[in-house]
Amino acid sequence: MRNNLICLFFIITGMFACKKETDPLFDKSPDERINDTLARYQQVLTTAPYGWKAFVYPAGVPGSVFGFYFSFSDANRVQMYSDFDAASTGTMRESSWRLKALQQPCLLFDTYSYLHVLSDPDAGQNGGQYGQGLGSDFEFAINGAVGDTVWLTGRFHGSKAILVKATQQDKDNYLQHRINRSIDSISAILTYFHKLTIGTNRYDISINPYLHRVNFTWIANGKVQQATTGYVYTPGGISLMPAFTDSTITISSFDQVKWENGAITFTVNGKAAAISETVTPLAIDAAAPRRWYQHALQNESYWATYYGFHVNGKDDACGITGLPAYAFLTYYPQIDGPGTSLDLLGFVVRRETGGNVISYGPGYDAPTFTQDGRIIFNDNGLYGSLPADRTAINKTRSLMADPAGFYLVQTSSLTYDMVNARDGKSWINWQGF
Repeated sequence: MRNNLICLFFIITGMFACKKETDPLFDKSPDERINDTLARYQQVLTTAPYGWKAFVYPAGVPGSVFGFYFSFSDANRVQMYSDFDAASTGTMRESSWRLKALQQPCLLFDTYSYLHVLSDPDAGQNGGQYGQGLGSDFEFAINGAVGDTVWLTGRFHGSKAILVKATQQDKDNYLQHRINRSIDSISAILTYFHKLTIGTNRYDISINPYLHRVNFTWIANGKVQQATTGYVYTPGGISLMPAFTDSTITISSFDQVKWENGAITFTVNGKAAAISETVTPLAIDAAAPRRWYQHALQNESYWATYYGFHVNGKDDACGITGLPAYAFLTYYPQIDGPGTSLDLLGFVVRRETGGNVISYGPGYDAPTFTQDGRIIFNDNGLYGSLPADRTAINKTRSLMADPAGFYLVQTSSLTYDMVNARDGKSWINWQGF
């Protein structure tokens, strides 16, 4: 027993006599390691000899993509161009940037720049939603860098962005203003619907230059097909990201884009192509007119527009915004209550005592819905306290009374475009409530 106790004593003494030491897993502290990482990214960004191309995918507008050119300096200044609009394509803007550790390495653009335009809460700046803009970012977590590419994720909205080392040619294209924006001339095509022709291939095409999206509609095996992709501007025209493909063709870019003779001409895979006018689209949503009408009727609500008719490329073609105390224009089915016969295209005016009121407008009997997807309005006269000058009202009334009627195109859950079916050159954008 005594010998056992002596042995135990020496074992315990030996344990406490041993030097307590844990070999570190890393040879530097966490702060030193993150500073080294930031320094490495600083070097990567600032030593690219011709700067960087960037592609930003705003989280708030799925499918959209915007192109940028960045040149980072060691003084934490960045010179940039953007293909957001013609001004940002042709004018360099300089702002500040920095790298910072915020749980992971982050690239921050910390003064207002072209990147911030995509996030601006004033939708008038970017065509997005008020209070949110396009839901993009200007602070990015760095996910990694391999070769000539850096991957980023927005810290607030989760927008994706990719930086790719630019070539001398890429840099010159921006600095010497070689970016081709001829596709923007699509706004000069006067019909609402546009057709894309590539050899024997035919598509309905819609291009949104604010959101940088292209929508293709076509018929395959008797069924309507649709696809949407984003695009960025290039010296030749536009590059689709991702490429559009169907069973017969893959389109990655529109090249040699020009506006000529009332159409946009270009090449696709070396073949001649054109975007031109069309009155009747390939695919008509025949149920849309009745769906539009029933939504307001069933909800005892109305449809509203501010500018009224767009005609031959001109907003507010009838001049309704110049009417006395004008607020907006509304279409109100069965305005006297469910089961009554009168619909009203009501001109809403501001009251001196505050608020708005429907003051006057053309009345209509129940509309006619055709089997081929049109709504026809049946004029029933003018109602209400009309202003002395009725020119704008009469012009609007005359357009509504077109016997060819209108197609309805649903653009979101509460928005429709109402397009004249006779020549496709006049339409109204309706907002539901």
